[in-house]
Amino acid sequence: MTSPSWNDIIVIDELEPCPYIEGEVARLPLRMPYRAITLAEADSRLAEGHRRTGEFIYQTDCPNCNACQPIRIDVREFRFSRNHRRVLKRGDQKLRQEIGPLKADIERVNLFNKHRNIRGLAKLDSEIDLEEYAWGFVRSCFKSFEIAYFIEQDLVCLAVCDAGTNSLSAVYSFYDTDYPAEGLGTYSILKQVEFCQSKGMSYLYLGYYVEECRNMKYKARFLPHERLINGQWKKFT
Repeated sequence: MTSPSWNDIIVIDELEPCPYIEGEVARLPLRMPYRAITLAEADSRLAEGHRRTGEFIYQTDCPNCNACQPIRIDVREFRFSRNHRRVLKRGDQKLRQEIGPLKADIERVNLFNKHRNIRGLAKLDSEIDLEEYAWGFVRSCFKSFEIAYFIEQDLVCLAVCDAGTNSLSAVYSFYDTDYPAEGLGTYSILKQVEFCQSKGMSYLYLGYYVEECRNMKYKARFLPHERLINGQWKKFT
């Protein structure tokens, strides 16, 4: 449930089919903050399990299920494995990184739709357009930015990020599925870990983890990590 200390405006609060577990009912109230969220407030909200879509904040409050567990990496404890270092080395040799403000253009929309369709994350005829991309990612109540990766001039991976003073939220990452050998999804998360470490941050938030959801299995492979269960962060090693 939302902390009573946040005076947000509830915009939508309806039951809907769960996007993660077939047959379950979800409740994800969309709330709009009265003002832009400060960096310190971002840390607190993320620690409470808040996420954002566009200018809105949400947090699961489902009637019959608590499978969604916010998950984060304590980057102070995280150690890159041999495989992680191979992925980083390979990516650093081939990819050019650009960090900057969020953008909405056809190149980003096309990459988003391609990634979502190929990985089975989209329903039939559910591709988004430029306006929907801007609404969902670029409009933000957080201090937000993107990390874009290019092979020569081609955009092949992009991470949308929300920042706090002490933490970073990986809002959404998507990549060109024509480059499976590059491990772009893993590379993107590892680069965000590096970013956090370089800025002296403590946590990288990876969104929700749902054990029954195949597309979320990759999050649990980053160890050690912590999950918010019954209001307490529990460590997994």
